[in-house]
Order: sequence, then structure tokens, then C-alpha cells
Amino acid sequence: MQRHRIAPRPGWQQTVEEQGLIYPLTRYPDDTLRPYWDESAYYSFTLPEVEALEETVEELHALCLKAAAHIVAEDRFAELGITDPVVAAAVAESWRRRAEQPSLYARFDLRYDGTGPAKLLEYNADTPTSLVEAASPQWFWMEERFPGADQWNSLHDRLVAAWQRQADLLPPGHPVHFAHSHDDELGEDQMTVVYLMETARQAGLATRSIAMEDIGWDPLSGRFVDDRYGFLRTVFKLYPWEWLVADGFGPQAVRTADLGGGSGSTLWIEPLWKMLLSNKALLAILWELHPGHPNLLPAHLDGPRDLTRWVAKPLLGREGAGIVVHDGTGPAPETDPQERYCWQQLAPLPDFDGNRVVLGAWVVGDEAAGLGIRESAGLITDEYARFLPHVIR
Repeated sequence: MQRHRIAPRPGWQQTVEEQGLIYPLTRYPDDTLRPYWDESAYYSFTLPEVEALEETVEELHALCLKAAAHIVAEDRFAELGITDPVVAAAVAESWRRRAEQPSLYARFDLRYDGTGPAKLLEYNADTPTSLVEAASPQWFWMEERFPGADQWNSLHDRLVAAWQRQADLLPPGHPVHFAHSHDDELGEDQMTVVYLMETARQAGLATRSIAMEDIGWDPLSGRFVDDRYGFLRTVFKLYPWEWLVADGFGPQAVRTADLGGGSGSTLWIEPLWKMLLSNKALLAILWELHPGHPNLLPAHLDGPRDLTRWVAKPLLGREGAGIVVHDGTGPAPETDPQERYCWQQLAPLPDFDGNRVVLGAWVVGDEAAGLGIRESAGLITDEYARFLPHVIR
């Protein structure tokens, strides 16, 4: 694994925008715009490195599924903050019926520097983003800058194939609605939803776009409807389940979720059981079940215990929000007493030329599907991180 400097292509911003990346720049607190898509450098990997990472990702995914089964079997929902018995029962039923429910994709965040085993930092299996830049612009960048090279990137083909493979699970005669929130100021969620809608279209499915705020509830029929009063039979939502169950119509979403049931229900993608995997408590349960595993970091739910250097992660935190870091020097910083955390051993992100890098390894279905790389200036990968392309040497 190496970092290389390279001159950006003339007109790169317009190029990547035309390829679907509608926000190639990030606005910083000082009101300056700086590249989010950063092609002033790239990373290279050897084929054996990529093959080893693929094996690691698929093993970690299998371990996570086993941990989900354990959570359901042992009724450990409260440790994930799922304290509503109705929601817990629905998640458990969704898990038991997972073979009947479409599930599309997920993203591992890994610490890796090319010299040792990759370490799991977290798993976003419900609403992962940075998908478009990983699937499309970086592939076209490689074809233009390094013709004949290769890349760990089969995302697009695998997403189309996943829709085709699961098409029989979708209610016939109804389009798949693709939903994101109007609160998405950057356009990242909208961009991701539009791209996934295109993969569904290429798989031969009928699709329709809708905002989460435009989804209505018809009390007479007991159904969710769109802005045309059409029945929402299947919805892909880039909207976290923990938000949805807490919304005003959350009880209806849980009660009418299609768990292999009748014609009056709504099939949500991702399914309810993904709540088990997109929760930082999973990290502690994985360590409890597989202590010493080379791809896991020690993690606990009741405090740092014997960890001298740790990261306290809110169970449902996003974009690095609310993370507390203790590097072992000085007194330990305070955490929010109102927040629920997972304490994970600090594994500082590797430093390449002053840049802290995290690997985003994608899973489609149950298979490793590609890689996206983000860099940040500090230890926490936040909303100011940059995306860099890669090649296989």
C-alpha cells in the first residue's frame, strides 16, 4: 500500500460531476471550498494485498451475521439501545425471515497500512454513503489515467446483479420507491439514492423517486402512500432505521413492515434486521464472542475497563460526531452522561504524508465488492474527509 502524488486532470470537477459526484467540493468552517474528490494523489495496492483484504471483509461480514444471531437468540437488544419491546420483536422477526427480505449493501471501515492485519473500526450496514465515488468516478479516473490497470471495484455490476437476484422477493406490479430526506443539504444522500435507482433500472425494475417527507399514511387503508396516493409496496430508504422508528409514524412503519406477510405491508430496504449491524455495540459483542481475533479491536460497552488508550463511540453516531478520544496522556476526557457509548481500543489511523487514511470496504450481498479511500487531517474521519482513488499495481 503506497500513496502517490499526481497532477489532477484538467477540468476534473466537471468530469466527476458528469459521472454522478454532484458535490466534488466541501465547504469548510472558514467558508472556503476545498476538494472532496481529491485526485492530487492516489493509493496503490498489490494484488495479494487486495486478495487478503477481500478475505478479511468476507470473514468479518460472516462474524457480524453470527453476532446478530447471538443478539437475537440471547435477547440482548437493550445493549444496543433497542428498549421498545415492539421494535425488538420486529427486529427479531425480521432476522428470522431475512431470507425473504431483500438486502443490498454495506460498508466496513478498516484501519490498514499495508504492514499488518486490517482492523475493524465500524460497520455501516443500513445507510452507508460514499458509494457513488467508489463505484463510478474512481473507475473512470483509473481508465483515463492508467489504461489497462485494475482496481478493487466490482460495485456497479454486483449491485445490478443483486437487484436481479432478489427481484422475485419484491411485490409484483409495484415500482420500487427510492427515498431520501429533504434535510440532506449536501446532496450526498440524494446522489446515492439516484445512483442506486439507476442500478435497479438496469436490473429491469420499475422505479420511482420520493422524499421521506412526502411519504404519507392513509389511516383508512392502513397503508403508506406516495405523493400521488399510490400504495408504497417497496421502499429503498437512505434513512436510518433508528430515526424511522422514532418518527411520528414509526409505529406504523414497524407494524406494517413486510416480514413475509400480507399485501397491506411495506417492504423496506434495508430491512429491519440491519439495525443489529449498524450499531457500535456490535463491536463489543464481536470482541466478546471472538476475543483476540486479529481483525478486531478490544471493545466494551460498560466503560474502557483496562484500555489505556481508547475511543468512545456513540452507539448510533455518524460522520465522527460525538466521538471522544483518549490517547493515554493526561486525565481521561469526559464523555456525555446522556449518551450510550462503545469504548474501543485506540488504533490511530495510519499516517501517509501527513494524511490519516481509512479504508471503506464494500459488501454487496455477502461478498466483498470494492474499496473507497478517505483521508482526513486528524484521527477522526469526519465530514471534511477527502476521497482518493486507487489502483492495483
